[in-house]
Formats: sequence, structure tokens, C-alpha cells
Amino acid sequence: MISLQNGIVPGLDRFMSEGLPSIRGARLGVCCHPAAVDLQLRGLPELLLSSGVTVSRYFAPEHGLDGQLQDMELVTSTEPEVISLYGSTEESLRPVVSSISDLDVILFDLRDIGTRYYTFAATMKYMLETVSETDTRMIILDRPCPIGGDKVEGGIVQPGFDSFVGALPVSVRHGMTLGELARFMTTEMGISADVEIIPCSGWQRNQRHEQTGLPWVLPSPNMPSPETSLIYPGMCLVEGTTLSEGRGTTLPFHLVGAPYLSGQEFADCATGLAKDLDLKGVLFRPVTFV
Repeated sequence: MISLQNGIVPGLDRFMSEGLPSIRGARLGVCCHPAAVDLQLRGLPELLLSSGVTVSRYFAPEHGLDGQLQDMELVTSTEPEVISLYGSTEESLRPVVSSISDLDVILFDLRDIGTRYYTFAATMKYMLETVSETDTRMIILDRPCPIGGDKVEGGIVQPGFDSFVGALPVSVRHGMTLGELARFMTTEMGISADVEIIPCSGWQRNQRHEQTGLPWVLPSPNMPSPETSLIYPGMCLVEGTTLSEGRGTTLPFHLVGAPYLSGQEFADCATGLAKDLDLKGVLFRPVTFV
């Protein structure tokens, strides 16, 4: 098994070292994206192929199997078979029973960022709900939460307001890994799926990504750095306004503004508010949107 100096080993590396015999000869489905890599940056599809494991079907989350699609851009089917779990309707976000019932096992490896409205947790929930209607087993390859697991912040979705970006009754910054969220779904939300979680070993809850020594691979086009994942829980709320949060720039979620807004006045106002709230080290500078 490959390990780093700090001893943190993601679920994928542990599974490739210890769990492959459990899926050999099985009809296998895989839900992953480009951030599903091992410690040598080899992708899950590549690892399975080189190990002689045949994948019967892929499931693509938001941004696609290759991770190149932007926010709200639809996934289109390709060959070999890829089923999109992201579309313009509620039904398109959920796998249908027939796409799972003929599989023995589904491997699930998506890199989450610890924020409720990042859609991969909802994709996992919808897949678990469908899996619960079949005899298929789901194996979740867990990874550390990049913003740490020792802080919980923000409100909880109220009954009747659930959606694809609010599918779980947890705080905005929930402090859980996807594996822990899956356990929450099966024990607290009544989803009776046959699920096995391969935890990452060696991670401490107070460790943020930069303290793990693990490589960072973009889990989505506008999540270029661990720092972006840290400011995302608050800055993504800007999407509910007419302001831009910097998507498509080199600093998504670090920037906020609009062509009709004075960057200088906005920066001065935000700086004053940060001072009033005693937010030490929080600074703002003006930027121009055109």
C-alpha cells in the first residue's frame, strides 16, 4: 500500500490494496469524477482497467465524468455507457432502478468539500435511495473533508424546502466526510441501502486539506484550490443574489461584485463590517466587473 509521510491513506488506495477480490467477476457500476485519484494521481477508471476489472456502467455527477462541464451544464451520454445523474428535471438527478438493479456492486468515489449545497452529497443520497430498492451493494471510498471536520456552521434546511442543493437536514458547513454522510443517511434518515464504507485512515478531524499532504485535484471547474473550498460555504450564498461570485474567473468565490456596483464603496463597506464584527485578518479590496 502506498502511504504518505503523515500516514493518511484515502479509501481508494485502501480498497485497491485490500478490496479488489470483493468485486472481481461482479457486474460493476462506478460513480466517480477526475478527483477520484490515488496517491499517485491515477484515476479510478485507470486503476480498475490496469487491475483487470471490467466496468459495466459509469454514472456521471454534475460536471460530468471528466469534470469539464460548468455549473448547470448538462451531461450527455457517451460510449462506453455513461448515465448522467445531472439534468434539468428532478427525475434526471436520480438513477432509475433499472440502471442499478442489474449490477452487483457500485463503487462510489466523489471528492466532497464539506458544504451542504455542493451537489455530490445529494447525488450520493439519491443513488442510495435507488440502491435501497435493489439487491445491489454500494461501496463508498471515503476521503478527508478538506475544510476539516471539527467545525459546524450555518443553518439547517427546514422541512418543505429541500432540493438538490439542500437534500440533507444538516448545517451548511456540516463537518462530515461523504462516508460519514452516508452513515447519517442510513442510520438517521432511514435509507436502508446495502452500503459499505471504506474510510480513509490517519486523518484527524481538525486537519484541513493543506495539513494532510494529499494532492489537490479539482472536484469541479470552479474549485481550483483548497482555499476556495474554505470560503465556499459563505461565498456560495452570493448565488442567491444578482451579484457575481467570480465563476469563470481565476478566483471563483474570492470575488464578488457586478458592473452596476462600485468596487471601492463595496470594499470599504465590507471592510468596515468586518472590523465591527472583529473579524481579524479579513480584508477586502476593490475589483471592477464589466
